Amino acid sequence: MEAVAWAQGRPHPDPSPAEDLTVSAPTITLIGAGGMSFGPTMVNDLVHTPALAGARLVLHDVNEERLARAYRFAAKLNAASGAPLRLDRSVDPSVALAGADFAISSAEFGRYRYWRQDYEIPNRHGARQINGENGGPGAVFHSLRSIKNTLSICASIEEHCPDAFLVNLSNPMSRVTLAINRGTRVANVGMCHEGPIGVVRLAKLLRVPAKHLQGRASGINHFTFFTELIDTRTGEDLLPVLRERFSKSFFDYPARTVPLWKAMMKPVLLAGLADQIYSPLVAHMVREYGLVPCSVDSHIGEYLPFALDVGPYHPTHMDFFERFDAATERLTTWAADTTVPLPLHRVGHSLEEVIPIIAARWTGEPTRIMAVNVPNRGYLPDVVDGAIVEVGAIVDGDGIHPDEMPPLGEPLSGWVATQVELQDLVVRAALEHDPDLAYRAVVEDPCSPADESACRALFDELVELQADELPF
Repeated sequence: MEAVAWAQGRPHPDPSPAEDLTVSAPTITLIGAGGMSFGPTMVNDLVHTPALAGARLVLHDVNEERLARAYRFAAKLNAASGAPLRLDRSVDPSVALAGADFAISSAEFGRYRYWRQDYEIPNRHGARQINGENGGPGAVFHSLRSIKNTLSICASIEEHCPDAFLVNLSNPMSRVTLAINRGTRVANVGMCHEGPIGVVRLAKLLRVPAKHLQGRASGINHFTFFTELIDTRTGEDLLPVLRERFSKSFFDYPARTVPLWKAMMKPVLLAGLADQIYSPLVAHMVREYGLVPCSVDSHIGEYLPFALDVGPYHPTHMDFFERFDAATERLTTWAADTTVPLPLHRVGHSLEEVIPIIAARWTGEPTRIMAVNVPNRGYLPDVVDGAIVEVGAIVDGDGIHPDEMPPLGEPLSGWVATQVELQDLVVRAALEHDPDLAYRAVVEDPCSPADESACRALFDELVELQADELPF
């Protein structure tokens, strides 16, 4: 299978058993290490990956206080696991990136302040957004800010470790990944956890252990749909069973149950559970189109103008995530500083596929990855080449080998085509520093107000508020 040429990282070594681990192991720089969305998880997964024992992990963040806390947590977790990593830290990108074989980036500034603007201002002007994070007119601005920040990170990589392989975790994933590939020479891949999480969620619905399910899915990030879900014990494709399950009355979500869902959305732990269960849009997609989404309503609904018409209630997810990140920050701070002995070594590997990709690239051991975001090279035949698509892949020392998937088919291919056009507009706006292209992206987003004057009003308001963070 042909490897993706742009996904070539530094050639992996061919260590002998006698080699020192510090020689045969990679240097990995975690950019935005102080963040709560991915930082602790990446450290945890690294210490639980024997194939990367001896790796040097450099934590990098521009916020010294957050970086210090992240380092304390990483040191404690590393020690509890037998110290498989060599830890370092720096606020200076030239120091943090020097000699890096891999970089992991999840950096974002002012996440919730700007997200609230992205969500509330367009909706006040008549937009029909569910989240405003990855789709909708608010996501145009999220994209522009993220692209500007990520390209700055890529410039540092090109200067200090030009052969490093970047794993990007920053949303809006497809647009940021496209900008990296068009605007830089950095070898990269975009990663998201919705596919593996989707398998676990559906395994519970099917009453099948998740370890016995193998899923294949395709589409664009946060808008992927299973093409098969195999029970590895029997070889049976369970998608027909899932479609039958979603026909049950439980998935009708009548209006009388809304008070229950609203109550569950208040406590952080229950909100996470409710987000996975309360899914009228998912049920609609299965029932109406036979499509089984990998993700939940709050993600797939971002791309669909009719999403708000499906189901009696749609929570504002930034409220949940803001509370979740705050709770995670408190827990991580306590874990980093407490003298109470914690069994951190027993946490185990998460569902994230970032570290498995790095391990596969470094060791050469072929590994199946459920979801990579890569430029389309015929992997989805009814999506234009060059657009960023999300498909499964085999990863090894030679690169990333994406799956060749069947056509998406209508109506899915039409919905994806719209988002692919927006990918292009938004990325061109960022790379060409062109506000007119950004405005066109707002006007053409299917979740924008129908009245162009309302589009202009929300655009101008957001530009004024976010001028310092935009690429024009």
